[in-house]
Amino acid sequence: MISDVTAWLFALFIVDPLQAEISTRLERANVPVEAIQQSRQCADSHGRRLLQRAGEEPGWAVATAMGVAIGWTSPVQLLDAGDPNCSTLIRVFQTKNDQDGEA
Repeated sequence: MISDVTAWLFALFIVDPLQAEISTRLERANVPVEAIQQSRQCADSHGRRLLQRAGEEPGWAVATAMGVAIGWTSPVQLLDAGDPNCSTLIRVFQTKNDQDGEA
């Protein structure tokens, strides 16, 4: 039961906002439709994996959620850089973070 609650909270505070941020950044980046589809596949598949891990490892879920909330962990670090569907998405996030650092 605790694992279910942990996974639900992780989805509420990490996965759902991450998917919303992904949609926003992809729209602003004017990437091709194919790249948007690949990025959404990345978010869907990794979102499920993250929720599964959060349910199995509540300590990891809490530590990760706190790290993201206070800025120690970038949400992009939760994605698999080796997944070709995630490459565009990771580039979009890194470009935005680089631009934020220059401002």
